[in-house]
This record gives sequence, structure tokens and C-alpha cells, in this order.
Amino acid sequence: MPILDGIEATRRMAEAELPARVVMLTTFGLDELVVAALRAGASGFVLKEAPPEEIVDAVHVVARGDALLAPQVTRAVLAELHRHPVRTELGARLKELTPREREVLGLLARGLSNSEIAAELVVGEGTVKTHVAHVLAKLGVRDRVQAVVYAFEAGVV
Repeated sequence: MPILDGIEATRRMAEAELPARVVMLTTFGLDELVVAALRAGASGFVLKEAPPEEIVDAVHVVARGDALLAPQVTRAVLAELHRHPVRTELGARLKELTPREREVLGLLARGLSNSEIAAELVVGEGTVKTHVAHVLAKLGVRDRVQAVVYAFEAGVV
């Protein structure tokens, strides 16, 4: 991009609270770039070499309000987060979570969908959606991916 890179553009949109969701599409699979993009507010990350239908699916997933990381990107994010020290200052917000919300956060970190979480906890999907919404609100994050990044940085996952 000629003026800003994608990470800075994403950061500015998030700071301006624009009603946009961002899917990063890149040739880079570098761990630090993926984490920087997610911290900036990206809701999805797909590599350009992905099949066209996978890229289109990613746009639809993120447009619905969900988050998506390509499998090879997920591995990179986890590896990068493990390399950084735990940020203990993030723990205060985690204390606001109920035990069930902490459990839901852990299942989100494992990459489970709402239906998979519902099956694991033996509750309805509507209940899971409520728990996920509470987790996002209490942590002050926009989507599932950001909640998982928060949990890793705080050292709870």
C-alpha cells in the first residue's frame, strides 16, 4: 500500500471506531506481523496463496461478525504469543469473568465454534453466544480472536 501498511490502516480504522471488519490478506506468514495485525484490530488473516474460495469464505465469516485465522496462521500466532512474557496487568479484567465465562474463554482458545462449545458444556448455542458476548464485553475486545490473544498475553491459556 503506497501510504500506510495494512496494519497501520487497520489500527486507524479501529481507533476511529469505523464499522468495518478487516481480513488481512498477505503473502507474509511472519509470526510478528500476524500478531501485530490482530492487535491492531484485524478479525481475520488469510494468506494470498489460499484458494480463492477460502478467501471468499473468510470474508463472509468476518462480515458475519466472527473471526477467522487460516490454520497455518493460527500456528504462527500461538508460537509468537508463547515467545512473549505474560502481561500481568491484563489480569484485572480477567477477574471480572465468571468461572463459566473463563471456561468459555478456554474453549475459544482451543478454536471451538459456538456449536462445539455448546456440546462440550451441554448447553444451547444461545447460551454460548451470551457467554461469548459477556467475555468480549468484560475484556473490552471486539471479537473471538482478540479475546484469545488477550487470554494468551495474560497467561491464562
